[in-house]
Amino acid sequence: MSFTSQMTRCPRAHDAQRGQDAVQHVPELDAALASLVEGAAGSSPYLAGLVAKEAAWLPAALDDPLKAVQMEIQGASEAPSEGLNTALRQGKRRIALLTALADLSGAWPLAQVTAALTGFADASCQAALRAGVAQQIKRGKLPGKTEEDIPDAAGMCVLAMGKMGAGELNYSSDIDLICLFDETRFDSSDFHDARAGFVRATRSMTGTLSEMTGQGYVFRTDLRLRPDPAVTPVCIAMEAAERYYESLGRTWERAAYIKARVAAGDFAAGQRFLKDLSPFVWRRHLDFAAIQDAHDMRLAIREHKGLGGAITLPGHNMKLGRGGIREIEFFTQTQQLIAGGRDPDLRTRGTVESLRGLAEKGWVPDHMATALIEHYTAHRTVEHRLQMVQDAQTHSLPQSDEGFDRLACLMDVDRAELEQELHHRLSIVHEMTEGFFAPSQRAEEKQTLLDSEMLTRWLTYPALRSERSRELFRRVRPDLLSRLAQSSKPQEALLAFDGFLARLPAGVQLFSLLDANPQLTDLLIDITGTSTELAQYLSRNAGVFDAVIGGDFFTDWPGQEGLAALLMQRLKVETDYETQLDATRRWTKEWHFRIGVHHLRGLITAQDAAVQYADLARAVLNVIWPLVIAQFSKRHGPPPGRGAVVLGMGSLGAGRLNAGSDLDLIVVYDPLDAEASEGEKPLSTRPYYARLTQALITALTAPMAQGRLYEVDMRLRPSGNQGPVATSWASFQSYQKQEAWVWEHLALTRAQVITGPKALKADVSAFVAELLGQERALAEIAAEVGQMRERIRAAKAPTSLWEAKIGPGRLQEIELMAQAGSLLGGKQEPHADDGLRAAVAIGLLDAASGNELAGFHAFYSKLHLAARLLSDKPLDASSLGPAGRSFLLRAMEESSMEALQERLTSSYTRSDALISDALAGYEKAAS
Repeated sequence: MSFTSQMTRCPRAHDAQRGQDAVQHVPELDAALASLVEGAAGSSPYLAGLVAKEAAWLPAALDDPLKAVQMEIQGASEAPSEGLNTALRQGKRRIALLTALADLSGAWPLAQVTAALTGFADASCQAALRAGVAQQIKRGKLPGKTEEDIPDAAGMCVLAMGKMGAGELNYSSDIDLICLFDETRFDSSDFHDARAGFVRATRSMTGTLSEMTGQGYVFRTDLRLRPDPAVTPVCIAMEAAERYYESLGRTWERAAYIKARVAAGDFAAGQRFLKDLSPFVWRRHLDFAAIQDAHDMRLAIREHKGLGGAITLPGHNMKLGRGGIREIEFFTQTQQLIAGGRDPDLRTRGTVESLRGLAEKGWVPDHMATALIEHYTAHRTVEHRLQMVQDAQTHSLPQSDEGFDRLACLMDVDRAELEQELHHRLSIVHEMTEGFFAPSQRAEEKQTLLDSEMLTRWLTYPALRSERSRELFRRVRPDLLSRLAQSSKPQEALLAFDGFLARLPAGVQLFSLLDANPQLTDLLIDITGTSTELAQYLSRNAGVFDAVIGGDFFTDWPGQEGLAALLMQRLKVETDYETQLDATRRWTKEWHFRIGVHHLRGLITAQDAAVQYADLARAVLNVIWPLVIAQFSKRHGPPPGRGAVVLGMGSLGAGRLNAGSDLDLIVVYDPLDAEASEGEKPLSTRPYYARLTQALITALTAPMAQGRLYEVDMRLRPSGNQGPVATSWASFQSYQKQEAWVWEHLALTRAQVITGPKALKADVSAFVAELLGQERALAEIAAEVGQMRERIRAAKAPTSLWEAKIGPGRLQEIELMAQAGSLLGGKQEPHADDGLRAAVAIGLLDAASGNELAGFHAFYSKLHLAARLLSDKPLDASSLGPAGRSFLLRAMEESSMEALQERLTSSYTRSDALISDALAGYEKAAS
């Protein structure tokens, strides 16, 4: 049978006159085709509009619709950037019209219709992405990339998810996309610039596809399936995505990746990513736990959408309602998750082919698979007819008689017959799938626990005192409880959230944000269940979520200079010194919170977090020191002589801080020949600079309403606590040359001048470099380091296995070896890796030992940073909740707490032995 003869099945015109008005614009259609077009246009205002716009093109296209569709898809994929918006929108109109007519006539089966729509979506994404990336390359926003990199989008790829991934797009579907880029194609120093360029390219692509113009739109795009959309940019690095899924990925995300495929961009990189992610999606064991997770998701969707209750046709949601499309998809995907880890043949994308595969492998009875395929096809056909009417993204059956008449017309059946068939199919699907998803006693117990046990207590908390806050909480409570119930240990998650809620002074702002932005709930639960420090901050500053929503939370890290500029901009509006300090505290806490959340969610590594904490502290010092001087000068006059510089020591000098670091500082001043300041109340130079330094300490440490900025430690200054808080330039030089202990010179290997007058900064830096450049006896330094180890061990013992800083073989001892290497090498090497390499070069360590210690240092640093983020107290791993353990294991790249404990125990022993062996030999030589 020819295609033209197949297309003689004609839906009865709902409005014959309107259909005729549309058809009269279409020249020379034969009677059968004209009847089809008339019926379609008469029943659908959307199709009528398409017929009118494409009247000149339609007759020739109907001669060979398959070829016409292929030409439109090819034209879209090859469309030039110039005029791309117009070309894609015209192509979408033609594809939609032609597939609708082929569908309505019965000439094409459902699979061919959805494949045509999906093929055009793929081509459109490819063209829009290519144009967006080309623009960024031409502007020089993708470092090192040229026009030769445009075809594969310079390493960016677009994953099609959901129905697009499965090749099953509806007429009016959103397209669910995840945008990623291959960070290995860029130097690490160019990472942030590259990410920013790809974010702009993604926004350009989605604008091209979804922006509504006079010619309509191409596809509405949805990017919310990406990892943690509340706190991630629209395009993220593949490595960051992998870290997220390995540590935080949930069952629904595993199910989503069953249908994932590369639709555009760098296909090779995208395929590698999906292959690497395979262990996350497909578990080696038979994963029956997926049944309960899928059931919980179904219940959550029903509750959130209000889709529970008996099946009544008017307004019934064919996708999400009882017996609908999603029930068949959940059933199919859950069966795949259970068995797909062991059987790769079950890792198929399409629902129909997946059901067939499950039946062939014996996981689903043949009769059941056959019935579900039939009902799925029927449901999807009804869904298409609903969306054809107005190009609306609807899945709900009509509410009115007129609407049902129109739907029956498009289905080419009597209305009574349609209603009877719909009710029968929905009921059968619900019966077949509900037994598989029967609620377990455990799920019922979880829901009871979350619904009743703590509700009475919550209503007494300050956050729920006002009627407004209680009203808002009632709205967000179902979603909140549902997400708590879906955690691996609901009781522990509930207790953590309870502690957060108890500390929350007011709830209106937070509950309003959660009500308007439900995606923030996952972030809130993750924070409260993982990090005491972040939860405490959030309980006092719920408004920080505004930054998360606004998008600034996802911008590239601005670096020290960028942060200082942002802080100075913030302080311009504040004229009073105290308000400037308060604003600085608020601003610093916001950025501190951002670093912590990014570390917690795996958006940055521990190393990134350490650098960012240090950047933030140095930026604050650079801005606040001039403020302190200006305020102090009002009474006592400007600093006499050349002024004073602030040296950062310890971790600050090394540029590596953690969430709870204090600041090791030394203040050095140069009065020149001045004896006193010149001001309203002049002071002689020594008390002037002592009191100025004390003013800086107060500004940093004063516990105000916004909290303190930092704790400050001045014990590394000359003579320690016995010496003045500020040291004159002459005294500093004399002391370091003649009186300083070896350990003080070791500390100077990590000194960095943070802020102060340029000339004095240069002089101090040059002096330190010259001092450290002096030749030293290896045996003497090694012996001194050995004695320091013993003194430290006698004074401080590690609190537990999880104390990574203090103890035999741990961070402090490795850093002592690195400082010794720097001192013996004659130059500043503030980073431990550089110092250890210097220790190897000078002969203090052999190459193998140096490499091992560098690895241990990196490992312990990750633990130290993670522990300080989890709690401001010594880490007690046994008391960690599931979220805390998950974060710790991800941060440490370990599979279990037992494995992590074994690795720590053995590595501490090995590290201690390496250091002891190295020092023992030189101590003997020295004696």
